Amino acid sequence: MADTPDREAVESYLLGLQDHICSALEQVDGQATFFQDDWKREEGGGGRTRVLSNGAVFEQAGVNFSRVRGTRLPPSATAARPELAGRGFEAMGVSLVIHPRNPYAPTSHANVRFFIADADDGRDPVWWFGGGFDLTPYYPFIEDIHHWHQVAKDACAPFGDEVYDRYKQWCDDYFYLKHRQETRGVGGLFFDDLNEWGFDKSFEFMRAVGDNYTKAYVPIVERRHETPYEDRQRQFQLYRRGRYVEFNLVYDRGTLFGLQSGGRTESILMSLPPLVSWQYSWAPEPGSEEARLYDCLKARDWLSLEAI
Repeated sequence: MADTPDREAVESYLLGLQDHICSALEQVDGQATFFQDDWKREEGGGGRTRVLSNGAVFEQAGVNFSRVRGTRLPPSATAARPELAGRGFEAMGVSLVIHPRNPYAPTSHANVRFFIADADDGRDPVWWFGGGFDLTPYYPFIEDIHHWHQVAKDACAPFGDEVYDRYKQWCDDYFYLKHRQETRGVGGLFFDDLNEWGFDKSFEFMRAVGDNYTKAYVPIVERRHETPYEDRQRQFQLYRRGRYVEFNLVYDRGTLFGLQSGGRTESILMSLPPLVSWQYSWAPEPGSEEARLYDCLKARDWLSLEAI
């Protein structure tokens, strides 16, 4: 049956995706390789965390695979699905955050995941897919943002004309720092609770998102990682990384799910940048290249823009 989840097929794809992404990033870096940490969870399941540190291109890159089981879905997983509270669950996914060294190369994040809530009191199991990818530049370039969103739109195209617009909007809404009144970056795709297409098509869409991440990100890093920069640009990068920390610790549902479900803390927090600078009540000079970033921290149709 098309609606019968094939958990082993999902795991096989996710392990291969982790291999593919790590290989692509190692090739770009040309110096460092990923360290692998295999871990197990007492309640059930485990994963393999891969981290690349102090590379020529990437200051830190983390690419996680996990497959965990539990007897009760945590609050972060049932906030939008309260009818599932109390059910056992299985969750698997690949999650990654990449922090380049050069301030002109953007940070990126991607995640693809599969959840299934166990049958309960005669009710059938409930499953869904989720994921997406988003881009966080410090010094934005319109050609990079165009490329990022064009790849995202092309990945969505086979699934319907409205899919890109819907999941782009969801990404803009989700990666929004309410207390700062700004987006975390320039968006991308975000989707969750996807099961209305049936298992086969929903799984196909998750694969399309996962497979297109490196197509979207690698060309941008290759264009920017050798751009000359000075301490001013480095300090601005470190300052803006603080916004990344704020979002992940205050709002990110994946971080909350990992911590609430008893996941490996080091793997969950690998998304945080290795170096961050905090400044009180700072703002860029009007007209500076740093100020250009703030013009980008709002939702917009990036594919229709000629320039920033």
